[in-house]
Amino acid sequence: MTVGSRRLADGELEALVLDALWSAEDWLMPGDVLEHLRPTHPLAYTSVMTVLVRLWNKGIVDRQPQGRGFAYRPVQSREELVADRMRQLLETSEDHGAALAHFLDGMGSGDRRRLRSLLDRGRRKQ
Repeated sequence: MTVGSRRLADGELEALVLDALWSAEDWLMPGDVLEHLRPTHPLAYTSVMTVLVRLWNKGIVDRQPQGRGFAYRPVQSREELVADRMRQLLETSEDHGAALAHFLDGMGSGDRRRLRSLLDRGRRKQ
């Protein structure tokens, strides 16, 4: 699916559609998603529909009948989805310790402090 002269990767287009859904406070019809994206990403209605159905098949969005079609919304917040993806990626590693060490090596000092605070808070709850 192309935007301007550049072809968007499937994951990039899924991210754009999810951003539109997360920015809404209610269920969105495909046309609503298209209108949200149109100013910066001129897409075809069928492209948006294809992405929404893919996201629904993956369990990332939910849908409900509305009129002659479906309205969609994410099943998780952006942060919950990111956390799930991080867990899934970690599970693919044979050496969780090494994967976590590399993850920490790539973190900035602010994120390290936040992580330490979260870990300390979790330790106190146990």
